[in-house]
Amino acid sequence: MKFHTQYLTFNTKKHREYINITSEVEKAVQASGATEGMVLVSAMHITAGVFVNDAESGLLQDIDEWLEHLAPYKDGYRHHRTGETNGDSHLKNLLVHHEVILPITKGALDLGPWQQVFYAEFDGQRNKRLVIKVMGE
Repeated sequence: MKFHTQYLTFNTKKHREYINITSEVEKAVQASGATEGMVLVSAMHITAGVFVNDAESGLLQDIDEWLEHLAPYKDGYRHHRTGETNGDSHLKNLLVHHEVILPITKGALDLGPWQQVFYAEFDGQRNKRLVIKVMGE
């Protein structure tokens, strides 16, 4: 069994941003030497997420609007009593989730024809990390 760990750091220019990280995940799979297995991609912060979807700009805007509708940025979240102002970012994380597990087949990510891997930042403009953990043979 082979294991390979890689970390990515993000410092987005915007408060909310969606970054296609498919090529970085593919590079980690290649570096691992695993031909069959799984790769875990996990945001290491509770105000960020990871998801798989189509890399179509209109769809990404729709996703952003949907998340903002369900968990709007506003005053009044109880979490803000701690001095933070990112209650909505925590809720958006719950909707998107913080990680995905993807199959590796014949040494490559085994994704569908339109599937891409995205890092979702909901409380950006500061350093945040993501871990890519490849496990396989």
